[in-house]
Amino acid sequence: MKNYIHISVFFIFSTVFSQVPDSGISIQFDAVSIENAISAVEEKTNVKFYYLPEWLEEKTISGRYVNASLEELLHGMLKDSVLNYYISDEENVILTKNTVIYDELPAQFFYENNTVTTQAVSEVQRLKTPVFYNEANPQVSKKVETVWIGKESKNRSQKAYTLRGTIYNATNGGGIPNLAIVVKGTSIGAVTDRFGAYSIELPAGVNLMETNSMGFEKVQKRIVIYNNGLFDTSLSESYQGLDEVFIAANLDKNVDEVIVGKTQINVREIRNIPLVLGERDIFKVAATLPGILSAGEGASGYNVRGGKTDQNLVILDDGVIYNPAHFFGIFSAINPFTTDQATIYKGAIPAKFGGRLSSIFDIETKDAAVEKLSGEASIGPVTANVLLEVPIVKGKSAVLVGARVAYADWILRSLDSKELKKSEASFYDVIAKYNHRFDKKNNIKATGYYSKDAFSITSDSIYQYSNRLASVNWQHKFNDTNRGEVILSNSQYKFNIDFDGQTNTDFDLGYQINESELKLDLKHFRNAHRIDYGISSKLYNVAPGFINPKNSESIVESLAVPDERALESALYISDIYEVSDKLSLNAGVRFSIFSALGTSVQRIYEDGAPKSEGTLIETKKFGKNEFIKTYAAPEFRVSARYFIKPEVSVKASFNTNYQYIHTLSNNTTVSPIDTWKVSDINIKPQKATQFSLGFFKNFNDNTIELSLEGYYKTMDNILDYKVGAQLLLNKSIEQDVLQGDGKAYGIEVLLKKTSGKLNGWVGYTYSRSFVRLDGGFPEETVNGGDFFPSNYDKPHDFSVVGNYKLTERYSLSANFVYQTGRPVTIPVGNFIVGGSEFVSYSDRNSFRIPDYYRLDISVNIEGNHKKEKFAHSFWNISIYNVLGRNNPYSVFFVTKDAEIKAYQSSIFSIPIPTITYNFRF
Repeated sequence: MKNYIHISVFFIFSTVFSQVPDSGISIQFDAVSIENAISAVEEKTNVKFYYLPEWLEEKTISGRYVNASLEELLHGMLKDSVLNYYISDEENVILTKNTVIYDELPAQFFYENNTVTTQAVSEVQRLKTPVFYNEANPQVSKKVETVWIGKESKNRSQKAYTLRGTIYNATNGGGIPNLAIVVKGTSIGAVTDRFGAYSIELPAGVNLMETNSMGFEKVQKRIVIYNNGLFDTSLSESYQGLDEVFIAANLDKNVDEVIVGKTQINVREIRNIPLVLGERDIFKVAATLPGILSAGEGASGYNVRGGKTDQNLVILDDGVIYNPAHFFGIFSAINPFTTDQATIYKGAIPAKFGGRLSSIFDIETKDAAVEKLSGEASIGPVTANVLLEVPIVKGKSAVLVGARVAYADWILRSLDSKELKKSEASFYDVIAKYNHRFDKKNNIKATGYYSKDAFSITSDSIYQYSNRLASVNWQHKFNDTNRGEVILSNSQYKFNIDFDGQTNTDFDLGYQINESELKLDLKHFRNAHRIDYGISSKLYNVAPGFINPKNSESIVESLAVPDERALESALYISDIYEVSDKLSLNAGVRFSIFSALGTSVQRIYEDGAPKSEGTLIETKKFGKNEFIKTYAAPEFRVSARYFIKPEVSVKASFNTNYQYIHTLSNNTTVSPIDTWKVSDINIKPQKATQFSLGFFKNFNDNTIELSLEGYYKTMDNILDYKVGAQLLLNKSIEQDVLQGDGKAYGIEVLLKKTSGKLNGWVGYTYSRSFVRLDGGFPEETVNGGDFFPSNYDKPHDFSVVGNYKLTERYSLSANFVYQTGRPVTIPVGNFIVGGSEFVSYSDRNSFRIPDYYRLDISVNIEGNHKKEKFAHSFWNISIYNVLGRNNPYSVFFVTKDAEIKAYQSSIFSIPIPTITYNFRF
């Protein structure tokens, strides 16, 4: 219809007559509006312009024209606008928005509409065919908004153009990440990044574009595109939780994603999963996915693709969390109410991340709602949780505050142990986030987080540990093709042991690690490329430990291990390149450099000899900020995706990673008293090389996803310990640790159903993880220098997670988990030397504890779905370990009555029922 109006206007005004100067037009514009420029031309000449004022954009133009023709003048004035022009008879100008007025149809136009001869028309002719869009049905047009991008040209030379923009959350003003964008009737699609930004290639002309995302309304836009352009829009949240899937998946993202081994979890969509004591937990859900293992019930830390627990980097709003667990690992230290989603990289880790070998857990706190006050609260048998979102400047800024507190002592009193009945345990965490949207180009987000645990397993010791985090993120959009963010963060982890016994050995012991990071992350969009590049620098301050007597009667001597400092920096660049419709590449390199800094004293040992006091040559002293030892290396990150069919793809990746800090632990899992050690002269950084290959297919309109991934990983300089090692408060720790090689390989299978009354997933992993410790000397060699199973080697891991929707308000959920028992070292005999009895142990990790399996069930009850009510409620009634399986956590041995007896410890050996109530307003 718009085209017809333009043509009618042309015929109405074509009879108007006036004159343009024969010598041309001379005029100058200095930052004037288009409307004022048009008025100036009309005053200087007899030319008359016809247009609608609302078409004129709010932008200024500048330029100097001398004896220019009318066409030259108009081209210069309107080249950066969406306005086209038509000169009827050299004296009258008709302006049109986006479209072109045709005074004759191209010769090939009728061929284009003849199905018999269309294929005979050349490519050049097709490109010159005008785009006609007629809003013939007003009722349909009202439902679907039409958006015009760029302006039409009679001589266009491209078949497709790039549309970029950002999709915002209408509630809080933040960008919506991981939102799927598809073009109806085609295989064209895109997914928004963490800022809500997207880039999509659209055929010239009319396209019906649709958005899809969990928790947001589905919206269609009719895009009429003539040039590369920008389109931003906002979507409203949509709460239809029972129809959603547990893990965020956007249409064909399983097949389309270029990065291998990437998984995303939306916390709002995992509330139906029955977990221990009714707590929603990102990490427990992650452990049901292939390739991610937990060492056992109540274990803190996770093993990803055969790696150690310290090889996982946990990031919360750009800051590092060193111990993301409460209450011996039973609960996560990340508040589920305040968390939006978690992205897990276990294969092709992006170049912007570094410092760990196995995985990245990138956890994002949701932005606070900027329109109205909202919140959520829950109460369960162990914890109470509350969340508030308070607008500060309506539509622009808001603050989110979440707090959680535990009252867990009754659990310890209910355990079958006299010692534990006397124990105490408590924890709390609090998080606050401020988000402010200045305009469409500038956002700032600031997060503060603190968590603390205090427990007493015996009557004489109190253990305490805490995490503290602060981060500020400024996001800036330079233009349509460039954006970036500046991030400043600080993280601290510390623990303390307060011992007050019946003897005179009372003491206070502590440890602390603190890191500060400054990072610049930039993005550039150019045609089929999305380039990420940046620089980061991180400063470590480590207090390896101290012990002091608590009072004057204590015989404990004060001891403090000297502080350690180090600087870790990196430059990185990566490019996601759409080579063709079928092939996409993600290639990047990260150059990392690490320097241990003074003040420090480093021990130098003889070459070719084991590290001991007997082989110590000298000690070197380094002054403040003096470089002790520097390590630098490139880290390569390459992955590719190829479409075999639109619903079938194959992916491959190659990664190298370096890790410059290590945990000192002789436990299977993370312990609150594990300490971190930076690399130095005697302890080298760890390195890993991983190859991955995957096959991905979707069925039944992308509602069923199948993935099959295999990997092989090698590791160098893995830190382990000597038998009888003292790892805490050790000034010469290098004498008690070993560095060796590791290898891991496995196959991961995931079948996931994302919609319908029955949804969930089935995951299976076959994996092996081995370590070799061969220092060339008996005291530095374990198991004869051969590869042996690591502490976290569990060949078989099988998980089923399902949810069945009975009605709109009622659903049933269940989990089933099976794992091979982990390796252990056990005594195999005893012998007497000089009248003393000694125990002979097996080779390290040559036996296994019994296999682990567990079934959990739950009933989920939604409140009614009335729109006008104060709050929406949700009940979860679950039974954890419904079979009452006495799963072993560990096996230990005690000599009693001249016999060595084996004991097994378990955490939850009986069914644990839970009722949790929460409401959202």
